[in-house]
Amino acid sequence: MGDASTPRPSCVPLTCHGHSRPVPHISFSPLENQDIYYMISACKDGNPMLRDGQTGDWIGTFLGHKGAVWQGRLSPDATTAATASADFTAKVWDTHTGELLYVLQHDHIVRAVAYPFDQSRMLATGGFEKKLRIFDLHEQVPVSEGTASPITIATSQAFEIGEGVHTQPIKFIVWAKDPSVLITASGDTLRWFDLPTRQCTRAIKLEAEIKSCELVSLAPSHSAPTDIGGGQPVLAVAAGKTAYFWGGLKAQDELKQFKLSHGIASVGLDLKGRKFVVGEDPGTWAHVYSWEDGKELDVHKGHHGPIWSIAFSPDGNLYATGSEDGTIKMWKNCDGFYGLWRGGAPGSTD
Repeated sequence: MGDASTPRPSCVPLTCHGHSRPVPHISFSPLENQDIYYMISACKDGNPMLRDGQTGDWIGTFLGHKGAVWQGRLSPDATTAATASADFTAKVWDTHTGELLYVLQHDHIVRAVAYPFDQSRMLATGGFEKKLRIFDLHEQVPVSEGTASPITIATSQAFEIGEGVHTQPIKFIVWAKDPSVLITASGDTLRWFDLPTRQCTRAIKLEAEIKSCELVSLAPSHSAPTDIGGGQPVLAVAAGKTAYFWGGLKAQDELKQFKLSHGIASVGLDLKGRKFVVGEDPGTWAHVYSWEDGKELDVHKGHHGPIWSIAFSPDGNLYATGSEDGTIKMWKNCDGFYGLWRGGAPGSTD
């Protein structure tokens, strides 16, 4: 990966077109066989897209939402995708056929969805109802290909965690490496929940509204004890002008926080390269900072709207930015040949 303290040359990103409205969220699948992985993008056009993670090539569009899609995530085994929408539903899709499998009916806008780290038949949802719910899909028989309609599941079939705790909409949900721990971002407050007791065990009020909250991890074959977080996933959070990072199995051990000179709309973390990337707020640029001393290493220009989401690939070799301008850009983060890049220094296409 090279020395993180040396500024890298400006990246020549790949640009993924196809969406017609802002892209509020992007995320990658875990690494599969032969180092294959995928990316899903949520969009306010209501049409989340599945792409090849290395190249950004379009694979398919999940059609069926009747409102903006705020978040999309791929299951640990990448066989399903979950999306959260303004149409008062979360939906679960078959990533191979594009078929809609489940409709999780809600009573207000759904803003957040999350799978556990290693369980593809459980799903957490949250949104403007201010309720954190868990849906267990183990006992639901999925729709078979070609049949008439997906299974609709009412909220009465889910179970609520931390009843009455949230006072503002839930914008992000993270399932920690420890499957008994869930974390929510709501307003300016991060909360940790214990699944067995369904209780909130910790709450931290940050300096402003939380704009980004993601669990960052590398595939086991690419992680090491020398990585940030010691080889464990790291919770990366943006609020106001500060980027916050927590580690450990429960994602509650504070590692570092960086107060920047500008607002932060989104944050991504390079665990191996020991740097973090933020989308400025207000603004359209991404800034790259050193984990060691907070020094600015690079500035990425090219988007024409705020960057709402930043995600690193499961091998750490690239990261993607999703923007208000309706595009996704993919930035190289390794030496040599990778994806559609031809080799040379990181950021070069030569």
